[in-house]
Amino acid sequence: MKIAKRITAVVLCLVMVIAVMYTGALQNEVREKNIFSGKNSVIIWYTDEAMTDYMNAMAVAFHEEEGIRVIPQLKPGSDYLETIYDASISGEDASDLYIISNESLEKAYLAGLADTILDESNKINTENYPVAALQAVTYHGEKVGYPYYFETSALLYNKTYMMDMAKNRVEAEEEIPAKMEELIPSTFDELLTFADEYDAPAEVEAVFKWDVADIFYNYFFIGNYMDVGGPYGDNTDEFDIYNLDTIKAMQIYQDLNQFFSIDADDVAYDSVIAEFMEGKVVLTTATSDIIKKLDEAKENGEFAYDYGLAEIPELNEELISRSLSVTNTIVVNGFSNQKENANRFAEYLAYNHADTLYEKTGKIPSARAAAKQRPETAVFFEEYADSVPMPKMMETANFWVQLEITFAEVWNGAKVTDCLHDLSTQIMTQITGEEYSEEYIEYQEDETTIEYLDEEAEREAAMQEEE
Repeated sequence: MKIAKRITAVVLCLVMVIAVMYTGALQNEVREKNIFSGKNSVIIWYTDEAMTDYMNAMAVAFHEEEGIRVIPQLKPGSDYLETIYDASISGEDASDLYIISNESLEKAYLAGLADTILDESNKINTENYPVAALQAVTYHGEKVGYPYYFETSALLYNKTYMMDMAKNRVEAEEEIPAKMEELIPSTFDELLTFADEYDAPAEVEAVFKWDVADIFYNYFFIGNYMDVGGPYGDNTDEFDIYNLDTIKAMQIYQDLNQFFSIDADDVAYDSVIAEFMEGKVVLTTATSDIIKKLDEAKENGEFAYDYGLAEIPELNEELISRSLSVTNTIVVNGFSNQKENANRFAEYLAYNHADTLYEKTGKIPSARAAAKQRPETAVFFEEYADSVPMPKMMETANFWVQLEITFAEVWNGAKVTDCLHDLSTQIMTQITGEEYSEEYIEYQEDETTIEYLDEEAEREAAMQEEE
């Protein structure tokens, strides 16, 4: 380690020690202020208006069961943590607990706003939650939040089209469902084969189309091969985004543009979903909000097809996919003097009554049993269980913007290894605080893949000439 890096590390340690000492003093002062104010209710803050009716109902039920009054308060999402901090310092109408996405936990913890959970009944464990959920709420070895609900992506397909295709390939009626399951691609190689062989109905304009400009729908390509902060996303010493497997995975992503020819500047999630609902797209990737959207559209006569969900296909027989996930977390405020009751209500929401969350709000709970009550939510849960939680490190806050830019460059034909090399050099320089020299990795794409895609391009050109 160079002298400059050592000095930087010492300064950071001193800053953190001072911050912790200052925060501790502030917390004591605020607790005294709250004690004298006679506060005896638990206040929970949240930012999603869709949670309002449910949160109020849970507050009433908790009061009836436990005799503890809970006051839910809807707050604006902008400057949310700053607002929590200011209210906590002033002691006026401050929250005892609040809901926030897991990537903000480091910032919350260092500000004194996230306390280690009590979990007195030992419910927050791998028996009740997937590892990804526990990783999402863990910061430097301590659980600083209760995993509540999550978001990730899955493969969405037109089930009507797939069933019709299955019917054309088998004779016995009872064999159709099994055949349809076989047709659902389990790898992108299979997806390409499916697209090449599919005799699409007239209304179909694209076999596979997705929002190639949004990192949330692209991360699964490189999710298993990029290490951004280690398993808990909180360690700057564990950062590896430029390696041979990442290059191979990103190359597969780039090759798909040659096959599907999607214009990144002319595609968006909502427009793709609209095309899917019109029967113009057979397969796409979608977030969990799609379940209620399609169910309601079908009920209202706005969606004329059946749909199905599956986990994101693996990249090929060698490389696997791994989606990005965000876990919304219930955090106990470190400044609160109602921590015991706050922890009890947090567990009440995250575990005891997780089975009612989806029905009332459309949010899929992180709790295993509750998430798997419906086949559709179970698919998203399985994807979530093996997902990469959004990292917490504040030092890499701009990494996602830069990664999205890198994806765009790769999609538009830039050399993969150059793009990833530049990205890694930039972020590592940012993390270390000094110029970082990344060793260049030479990579030659598999010729068989190139040949396959060239043949497809030749077939398309021949068809255009015939027309």
